Amino acid sequence: MFEKTKYFIIDMDGTFYLGDTIIPGSDACLRRIEQTGRDYFFFSNNSSNSVDICCARLAKLGFPTPREKVMLSSFVAAEYILREYPGRTVYLLGNANLYDCMRSAGVPLVQENPDIVLLGFDTDLTYERIRKACRYLANGAIYLATHPDVNCPTADGFIPDTGSMIELFAASTGRRPTVLGKPMLPTVEYLMNKLSCTREELAFVGDRLETDIRVGVDHGVPAVLVMSGVTDDEILRRSTIRPTLTLPALRDLASYL
Repeated sequence: MFEKTKYFIIDMDGTFYLGDTIIPGSDACLRRIEQTGRDYFFFSNNSSNSVDICCARLAKLGFPTPREKVMLSSFVAAEYILREYPGRTVYLLGNANLYDCMRSAGVPLVQENPDIVLLGFDTDLTYERIRKACRYLANGAIYLATHPDVNCPTADGFIPDTGSMIELFAASTGRRPTVLGKPMLPTVEYLMNKLSCTREELAFVGDRLETDIRVGVDHGVPAVLVMSGVTDDEILRRSTIRPTLTLPALRDLASYL
């Protein structure tokens, strides 16, 4: 099933590591991918993160990783805006990391009268930001979101993520955004452009059905579900999303390469 695959797009939390520990055998699997002449990249929907944060965490876990091997939904959003809406101004709901990412990419950010409202994982969200965004949306601004995850896993449970904020704004304004991260097509297009490949040369690996797996299922790309994270047997049984392959953990992918 991976005869055409050149690049494995690997989720991070729940797939490669869990908490402060690399899931046993995950690092060996990535080395095996390289030994077969293929390559891997980490991709996280979490737009509150930065590449530096991700790389620091991987290094702390004992797996130093070059910056170019880490991709985020914020990268997809920046490329999409610059391509589809050149010159349009953006009101951003996001933390300092997301602001830095957008500025570095050249996305024009404003605080008043934007053309676009971009909803990211705003871990510094205030009522004033909510109020202003609702006003801009009511006035007809283009509405985008970095990713649809409802909750973000943490060491002591979870915290509300961008998907929860989407519901907040929908309740107030009746509007829903164009979502750009996994499982949406702009993510596949971003990867194809970044890696100069076709979609047949990609494969996704992750633990979350509605994002990591659905992105493959919806767009004709192999999608490998690992049962080391948020998905258990009962969730998989009830879901209509069917992975290409289901494995106990990332280490088990090595035998299919």
